Amino acid sequence: MRVVRFTLFCLVAAASLGAQQYTRTDEMVSTRDGARLYTQVFAPTSTNEKYPFLLIRTPYGTGNLDSARLVAGLPELAAEGFIFVMQDIRGRFKSEGQFVMLRQPRDPKDKSAIDESTDTYDTIDWLLKHVPNNNGRVGMAGTSYGAWLTVMGALDPHPALKAAVQQASPADMWIGDDFHHNGAFRLSYGFEYAYRMESSKEISDVSTVIDRFDVYDWYLKLGPLSNIDTKYTHHKLPTWNDFQTIPTTMRSGNGRASLRG
Repeated sequence: MRVVRFTLFCLVAAASLGAQQYTRTDEMVSTRDGARLYTQVFAPTSTNEKYPFLLIRTPYGTGNLDSARLVAGLPELAAEGFIFVMQDIRGRFKSEGQFVMLRQPRDPKDKSAIDESTDTYDTIDWLLKHVPNNNGRVGMAGTSYGAWLTVMGALDPHPALKAAVQQASPADMWIGDDFHHNGAFRLSYGFEYAYRMESSKEISDVSTVIDRFDVYDWYLKLGPLSNIDTKYTHHKLPTWNDFQTIPTTMRSGNGRASLRG
């Protein structure tokens, strides 16, 4: 049965590739404050017409996709000739700048401020100017954190952004999203996610800290929560620091920066 499924997968991939061939280029897209964002562009080799962009931004790493895998995964869009763009957000993996967990929208009065909206705007502007055979139209899509990035990109959109598809975006971290459920703080998730995301530019392995299968037992034997900083993180995780010092102020926000206001 597995052989049959694999054969069918290969046939679908081959059929998709037959309909449209793609070429990948790796770029460092400049933003208004000088930070450069690592971006993979998969463009159709055909130059018979102009094509739209599909932009996907992520904090989890673009990976090392090749054209065949991308086309096999998105055969309908590939058949229509979309230019696929995958980007590491600011401060993550190969992108420059400082990462801020769920960076909050900038003050519009501060013309020098940046946020995920400005990075999206600058990326779209760069793509329109540097990727040939585009038709000047851009769509964005994402799930979970990627969905939140899609929403942020649509707050102050580039005129070329024509569609934004978000699935399961976090909206209210106090009531029903990742860190709080009906006001109850999810200790294990809060610390472990912050560790994975903020202790390095890539996804850190939390098992280097929680060194046993029974996670509940690890927390029981930890002692006071302050021991996490004393023994392991040494106040280097901004989101975890906020959870410890002002947790209830997440009532109306959906990210670290909202705790400051």
